[in-house]
Amino acid sequence: MPVSMIPLAITAYTASSAMGRGLAAQLHALGQSSTGLRPNDFSSAPLECWIGRVDGVEDTTLPAALATWECRNNRLAWLGLNQDGFLAHVRNARERYGASRIALLLGTSTASIGATEEAYRRLDADGGFADDMLRPAIHEPHSLSAFVSAALQLEGPCLTVSTACSSSAKVFANAERMIRLGLIDAAVVGGVDSLCDSVLFGFNSLELVSAEPCRPFDAARNGISIGEAAGFALLERIDAAPDAPRLLGYGEASDAYHMSTPHPEGIGAELALRDALQRAGLDASQVDYINLHGTASVKNDEVEMALVNRAFPAITRASSTKGFTGHTLGAAGIIEATIALQAIEHGFIPGNFGGSTPDPSCGAPFAWRNEQQRVDVALSNSFGFGGNNVCLAFAGAGFSA
Repeated sequence: MPVSMIPLAITAYTASSAMGRGLAAQLHALGQSSTGLRPNDFSSAPLECWIGRVDGVEDTTLPAALATWECRNNRLAWLGLNQDGFLAHVRNARERYGASRIALLLGTSTASIGATEEAYRRLDADGGFADDMLRPAIHEPHSLSAFVSAALQLEGPCLTVSTACSSSAKVFANAERMIRLGLIDAAVVGGVDSLCDSVLFGFNSLELVSAEPCRPFDAARNGISIGEAAGFALLERIDAAPDAPRLLGYGEASDAYHMSTPHPEGIGAELALRDALQRAGLDASQVDYINLHGTASVKNDEVEMALVNRAFPAITRASSTKGFTGHTLGAAGIIEATIALQAIEHGFIPGNFGGSTPDPSCGAPFAWRNEQQRVDVALSNSFGFGGNNVCLAFAGAGFSA
């Protein structure tokens, strides 16, 4: 069983998604119950669905020194890094600790595969990549982390985590272990995933994509909406910033049940939840808000509803925010972590957007409309293909379990 961990300070964080670029845009969209989903205008062939597209990616230009990394995913990463003063926060941390003492830990499910798709669509007469696509660095899974490492001028451990939709939640756990072991003094964590044909048509081939905007936990839900996003956070020891919000705990588990379907009894998800609470030194009754994985797929929502109903009291509030962003895949963990952190900062419960007819199995904790209340502790669930489950526990500055 896990032992209680020493909390980590979250000294900076940022998010860019279909809700907008930066935390202010995100909070505004949540407060106004304004979805970022739109009819699909991205795929190279028609596909009837709704997507969460980030405005401005096409107009973003990488600095000349980073031009070799040019691709949609890295442009989205660069756009995300330039929000909420995040670059300055990292620069200050680099000056305090040194570039080699800060880890970069990023989650992604597809990295820059969109660039590889483009290269194959534009093969030359000999069947090879066009000259402008002969850049091996953008055609491999580590493209995102290598690019961000160069952009942030970091020299510490650099790790890409790709565990499907839990990827950018798992990096928080990696950061805690590295800091606790003394390998580093701080960590930049986060994730980026951008829209591409492989994702849109891949999920559609699994019959998981809805032709309508996704409706998490709705009685008539019929599939997910795919989105894209970039999010980052800076983690340091708690004594570096005692007034900052904090990571209290995390739990990780694997169902090993099915490649794309969760365990019907949610065993792995519950193990992750229990471990997160134990590491944080929390009882379930102390949790004020849970940002649910809630993809609007029939099975995922069914399993998560049952878990919430049996694990939490009626006063706990819970909702999915994928109706605002779509499912941002490998970036979902970090985006929803930032929503949990904003819930704490602003005393705000985002309503479960998109669900007009609640599934009868939803219990009392489900919040269907926005609520204003004090939030001391918030959880964020991220469940990936293969049953890779993560639960993160956050709290405001000064919270004591």
